[in-house]
Amino acid sequence: MRYRYLFAVATTIASPSALAQTPLSAYVDSNGFIDVQKLTCAQLAGTYQEDADALTAWYSGWYNGLAKKHHMDLRKGKIAEHEVIQYCKANPDKLIIEAIAVVFKDMRATLGIKMKP
Repeated sequence: MRYRYLFAVATTIASPSALAQTPLSAYVDSNGFIDVQKLTCAQLAGTYQEDADALTAWYSGWYNGLAKKHHMDLRKGKIAEHEVIQYCKANPDKLIIEAIAVVFKDMRATLGIKMKP
């Protein structure tokens, strides 16, 4: 048991993502704002989990507001957040808004939801 704990700690320390985390505050402009349309997947995947949670919650509100939806499906939201982060880890050069579009399209297809043209 003790060796498993030591291995887990050593693996975490050796992991580049554990050492390379950057707070979202590093991306604010001189007025204190973040241009959410320019953030990359690398920035999302490389930030702290609580910052990633806050950012994906903001994007969710933005997209739901555009769709005039006023309800929150917590379960689907958590699934979508996980999928966006996984997509971003695999595609760090993409914009987060592009990742969200891919994930939402896949989720709609899985659920059989058809979009209006």
